[in-house]
Amino acid sequence: MLQPFHLAAPVDDLEAARHFYGTILGCPEGRTDAEWIDFDFFGHQLVAHLAPKKEAPDHRNEVDGKHVPVPHFGVVLEWQQFEDFAERLRGHGVKFEIEPYVRFQGLPGEQNTMFFYDPAGNALEFKAFKDISRLFAKQLNG
Repeated sequence: MLQPFHLAAPVDDLEAARHFYGTILGCPEGRTDAEWIDFDFFGHQLVAHLAPKKEAPDHRNEVDGKHVPVPHFGVVLEWQQFEDFAERLRGHGVKFEIEPYVRFQGLPGEQNTMFFYDPAGNALEFKAFKDISRLFAKQLNG
């Protein structure tokens, strides 16, 4: 069994975070306080901590011809779970920074991926592999 990670992410509005992570992403809420909310983020502990609004835009790195925001975080899902989750996000009107697509097609690192932002400006990436043993494949670009 994979050990769950813990991530504390800054948010500038706890109610917006509660709606986004709880309602839109479907993450059950755990403990809460006046300045933070715990979420079960696909089996991992994500804590939305109240913090000032982020001012600087994210850095970007080119990956497979797309400009990926850095920093970002997310979860590796199963292939069908990814497809279902992408449809859930579309149904909630989530604006994708990078629309769901297959990256590194035909190569060992082939994966479904998508990027979007939470209301506080935190970039999230969700991905899926048809063959999870390729998660750490060394050859990505041929």
